[in-house]
Amino acid sequence: MKLLKPLLFSFIALAISCQKKEIQKQTTTIQQNTMTQIKYKKQTVNGVSIAYREAGNPKNPTIVLLHGFPTSSHQYRKVLAQLADEYHLIAPDYPGFGNSDFPPIDQYEYTFDNIANTINTFLEEKGIDSYAIMIQDYGAPIGFRLATAHPERITAIINQNGNAYEEGLGDAWKGIRELWANRNEETENALLPAFSLEGLEWQYTHGTRDPENVNPDTWNLDYLRLSRPGSHKMHLNLFYDYQNNVKLYPKWQQYLRDNQPPLLIVWGKNDAFFPESGAAAFKKDVKKIDYNIYDTGHFALEEDGKEIIQKIRAFMKNIQKK
Repeated sequence: MKLLKPLLFSFIALAISCQKKEIQKQTTTIQQNTMTQIKYKKQTVNGVSIAYREAGNPKNPTIVLLHGFPTSSHQYRKVLAQLADEYHLIAPDYPGFGNSDFPPIDQYEYTFDNIANTINTFLEEKGIDSYAIMIQDYGAPIGFRLATAHPERITAIINQNGNAYEEGLGDAWKGIRELWANRNEETENALLPAFSLEGLEWQYTHGTRDPENVNPDTWNLDYLRLSRPGSHKMHLNLFYDYQNNVKLYPKWQQYLRDNQPPLLIVWGKNDAFFPESGAAAFKKDVKKIDYNIYDTGHFALEEDGKEIIQKIRAFMKNIQKK
């Protein structure tokens, strides 16, 4: 009996220890799941409510995801879900896009300068002062404005069809160039098909290997937002203002030459707006590029998201080692 008591106490102690470890393991798992869960938040910036998606531990390296036209932070849903285990990700919707406020054009100036100022203020108010940027389409002129204003804040650039060179403007810009040359009712009306359901579907599926790889929720969601009163006018203002981005290309190229930011290119080569020549042009100014071209269209993440996200993870790990 005397021998049994120590054995019994040892067994009880072992059982308690195992139970504690299992509770700690479950608690850690719950904490990790909470961190990696995508949160849908809002923050008011100068009277405009900015909707944004956020995932991951803020103590981890931050990636700011800057979306294109005609979409929103929704385009980065796969990135947010799959990289939140190791990175802090934040994806804002610009004013007039996604779930952010859509103030009337007489109350908010829809220019790339002003939108970039809004996003810069948003990040500053969030206390985010060191981050990589992922840019696509409109995300490029927003991102390069952030980078040239505060180069010390940019840790890396992940570029998915985000242009900064005149040779990167494809044939699909013909109608917009005509708008730049002479904005009138005729040149505006010529661009309205871009806002139709068929036009939006084309933007997502053109150049893809298989259009059935692209979720139709993407263009259907965009169409709902583009159908709001005043939306066409707002987007035409941005089409017209895009010429000011082209004028800034030399400044952005100088930023690249001077700062040599770590650069990952993951580019859909069949993009009618920004063909592969736009990706290749970055080689003129950045000495070392992780350069990847995909046989897909404008929204490369839709068809090649798995491969691109793997590239982003490897790229970010590599620059963290340096």
